[in-house]
Amino acid sequence: MDTMITALQANLRQIIKGKDDRIDELLTALLAGGNVLLTDVPGVGKTTIAKAIAISIGGVFHRIQFTPDLLPADILGGSIYNPREGTFTFRQGPVFANVLLADEINRASPRTQSSLLEAMAEQTASIEGTTYPLPQPFWVIATQNPVEYHGTYPLPEAQLDRFAVQIEMGYPDMEQEQTILSLHDDHDPLRDLFPVVSLQELLEAQAAVRTTHVDEDLQRYIIAIVTETRRHSKLQLGVSPRGSILFYRMAQAQARMNARDHVTPDDIKAVAVPVLAHRLVLNTKSRYAGTSKEEIVAELVDSIKVPH
Repeated sequence: MDTMITALQANLRQIIKGKDDRIDELLTALLAGGNVLLTDVPGVGKTTIAKAIAISIGGVFHRIQFTPDLLPADILGGSIYNPREGTFTFRQGPVFANVLLADEINRASPRTQSSLLEAMAEQTASIEGTTYPLPQPFWVIATQNPVEYHGTYPLPEAQLDRFAVQIEMGYPDMEQEQTILSLHDDHDPLRDLFPVVSLQELLEAQAAVRTTHVDEDLQRYIIAIVTETRRHSKLQLGVSPRGSILFYRMAQAQARMNARDHVTPDDIKAVAVPVLAHRLVLNTKSRYAGTSKEEIVAELVDSIKVPH
């Protein structure tokens, strides 16, 4: 697995400059089989990195541009009538992919957003009374613009909870941006990428993540962090049991990213903020006070005794 991770890192770093930490967070989520929500301003490489990952694993990539008039059938697919033969033929929608980019997901109506819930949670799609398995592996990267709210529909807590992590790409520094300009000088750098991992190898790596040992003391440490979010004075809603499972799984994947077959407290601390912060709902007083959910998670992690 170490060789696979190194190959993926090297491939992605050809395209995404100066964002090694973000690349590692995305690869950790990929190994954990957890969907990703990229929340950032336009033009910082969200679509590019989704395409680059799909190319790197040799997977089928589909992109859906979410708009207010997008319908669930535009995502899932449906039956098309053939008047000549008098028959219906099922046409797969773009959800049938290995890597699905849900671009600006908060621009679509709640009804359309919810059509992805089953796919994200169960990796199946129910269409016209029939349930279809999705290709394996199946991974969703959704994006949303945090600075433009006109004509958008905030993601409900139930949907946010299905994302393993929320990540911000951030702007590159001046030197990195100059490198990016050089990369795009005369061609699309994505054309230089080739698969470095097969889909089967990725599935095997994801299975190996689930065998990563987590000591009982560390399991209790994870539960203690989650429990504190449920009774925190500044929070209206804490982390759900689904969030606990994804926290656990991401810690396992973080250990594998560090070439270990067992989880350490540092693995848990490393993934706590991106896994937990977006699941929290601030109470009214904290929301108006500008309280940061990321800071709350960081403070909780520091306040709870680490097992030895």
